[in-house]
Amino acid sequence: MKNKFWQLIAVMAIFTMALAACKPAATPTMAPTTAPVEQATSTTVVEATKAPVVEATATEPEGPAWCSGVTKGDTISMLYQWSGQEEERLNQILKPLVDQCGIVLQPESTRDQALLDTRVQAGNPPDVAFWNVTQILQYKDSLKAMDALGANKDAYIPGAIDGGIIDGKWLGLPVKSDIKTIIWYSPVNFEAAGYTVPTTWDELDALVEKIAADGNVPWSMGMESGDATGWTGSDFIQDIMLVKQGPKYVMGIIDGSVAYNDAGVKEAYEIYGKWAKDPKYTVGGAAGTLSTGFNDAILKVFSDPPEAYMVKQSGFAGGTITTQYPSDQFGKDYDFFVIPGAKGLQGGSDWMMAFSDKPAVKALVSYLSSPEGGAAWAAAGFDLSPNKAAAGNYTDPALIKKAAAFYSAEGFTPDIGDTIPGGFSSAEWKAIVDYVNGGDLDTALATVAAVQAAALKK
Repeated sequence: MKNKFWQLIAVMAIFTMALAACKPAATPTMAPTTAPVEQATSTTVVEATKAPVVEATATEPEGPAWCSGVTKGDTISMLYQWSGQEEERLNQILKPLVDQCGIVLQPESTRDQALLDTRVQAGNPPDVAFWNVTQILQYKDSLKAMDALGANKDAYIPGAIDGGIIDGKWLGLPVKSDIKTIIWYSPVNFEAAGYTVPTTWDELDALVEKIAADGNVPWSMGMESGDATGWTGSDFIQDIMLVKQGPKYVMGIIDGSVAYNDAGVKEAYEIYGKWAKDPKYTVGGAAGTLSTGFNDAILKVFSDPPEAYMVKQSGFAGGTITTQYPSDQFGKDYDFFVIPGAKGLQGGSDWMMAFSDKPAVKALVSYLSSPEGGAAWAAAGFDLSPNKAAAGNYTDPALIKKAAAFYSAEGFTPDIGDTIPGGFSSAEWKAIVDYVNGGDLDTALATVAAVQAAALKK
């Protein structure tokens, strides 16, 4: 009996072990390990600063179409001028690409273009560089075509990519833009004086005359900027051309089909000169225009009491105002309006150039020109993206207002002086300074037209 009992116990034990063996094993859960997106250290003027490598997540990516051909751990070396908060925003924009494709970014930050020149000349350029439009022309023989890398021309607002097309090849991708065809003013001061924002060029002209008739000064037009004195005048004159002639005319000056001493250019100079030379219209008259620093000119509109009521300046003016007057609120104490009657916008962009066509670079180009890339740029608030998909994704009030003008513009024209090579910008600035000083306008324009023709080989 005792033996039967123990036999029964043995049978039950074997049956229990068999059941346990048939039960599925529990799947262990591993905590996700995500490498932080790290920032490059601060810039130096002389040499680049290597930023810590920006790693992707530890999991194998199953990214979207732009990740095609990329192997996890593929690297992209990058050189740019951004630092601090700008660099943080760039990393925010690129994080989806890094995470979804498994790409490792190797950025360097410098303000010294000579470093980029040296690397290109030595045959050891970075995979990509974010720089200025003139470098696209300078490095054209070393650059890869953007459409061959996966960029989509249709993703961009009219005129945005034109500056990156050299000899029929699309070599530069515009990534970060600012608009210049705007006038800054104080809504509080306007209301107190009984002025309203004009909606047409004729209304702007009438407002200028009314402010002057009231004994106030309409404009603050100071343009002193060391060796670059004259550039704010160049911007203003180009904006007048956009009102009177339109963006195609401006692009004609840039490609050389319209000579710089054309009648339309002269008309714009004369309108500008009427305001820039006369103390009735601008702070200090001609002497004030030439000697007042361009940042000081911005602040004169927002002083208490105001020294002037309007200043034409790029989007960066908002930062100048809030630095000096940190308690001022956008939309109340300071604001801007697009120059009424302008048929297009003038602006500047930072451009991406690719010296490599490896899969990771193709992924970067495809991502930045995709709807997701455009939306990510806007969400980061890194100025304006010429990618149309960025529209509707801004959160900063000033950027929302700029974007409304940016995406509805008939055309986006680059700065003439920034685009024509061969010392053109210096010649243009000198012509403006000479003209404001009382020099002969026809002579000044003829001199610049000769430089334009030589630079563009017309």
